[in-house]
Amino acid sequence: EVQLVESGGHLVQAGGSLRLSCATSGFIFDDYAIGWFRQAPGKEREAISCISGDGITYYLQSTKGRFTISSDSAQNTVYLQMNSLKPEDTAVYYCAGFQNHYCSGYGPRYDYWGQGTQVTVSS
Repeated sequence: EVQLVESGGHLVQAGGSLRLSCATSGFIFDDYAIGWFRQAPGKEREAISCISGDGITYYLQSTKGRFTISSDSAQNTVYLQMNSLKPEDTAVYYCAGFQNHYCSGYGPRYDYWGQGTQVTVSS
């Protein structure tokens, strides 16, 4: 059974940092692209970042330079380090996966999703 489980969401002040984790199981980690998405209240889901099994990464323009995606294949886990957080980063953050050696920022391409973790940035 494929599972993706996010953790690390929290309430943080603007300018602070958080590291989200996405623990995966049930598939060959290096064969999958894993993406991070977020959805704020009243807004559409947006792609933030993705990392492929080959280590190729993708970032949403608004998070470039502040967010860094990385993976640990020994732990089957993908991380999202978020620095210089802003109130507009407040959202539920999801990780998702699909079998491909290339990344995608298109949500419907992803077959498996986690349950989400709440990030709240106070001003």
